[in-house]
Amino acid sequence: MVTNPLDYVEPFAKAGASGFTFHVEAAKDNWQDLIKRIRNAGMRPAVAVKPGTSIETVYPLVESEEPVEMVLVMTVEPGFGGQKFMPDTMDKVCDLRRKYPTLDIEVDGGLGPSTIDQASAAGANCIVAGSSVFGAKDPPAVIAALRKSVQEAQKLKLVSYM
Repeated sequence: MVTNPLDYVEPFAKAGASGFTFHVEAAKDNWQDLIKRIRNAGMRPAVAVKPGTSIETVYPLVESEEPVEMVLVMTVEPGFGGQKFMPDTMDKVCDLRRKYPTLDIEVDGGLGPSTIDQASAAGANCIVAGSSVFGAKDPPAVIAALRKSVQEAQKLKLVSYM
């Protein structure tokens, strides 16, 4: 997480980024300008929310005239890899999916073969997996398992909106 995401929009765009995700906690006062700059730079705006932050904090960003296109629910505290998945963060994913059925909802932190079904059943359709993939003996098999879980939850409409 960076403290002033506005400083990074132009460099990321110049580097060829297609999307830009910022933490709501770091953009409380300037998120509208930030979203506009991200979009004007040709990138897809998205917002991340930490485990301890209320999910309602991102609702205005999804519902604004210049909305974000994805919400990232952090399932660990941001900062370093290899942390344990926090299952209570799935309530946030469920709330988002219920309120915004077509929104891209991403989850990041502690995701792997043992946790992916919880995330996909809650409504996550974008998965970030680091340690479980790069530390695996067979990374392509792990990626396939993660993808299959999300696709099956969407295809069979097994998404539980608790």
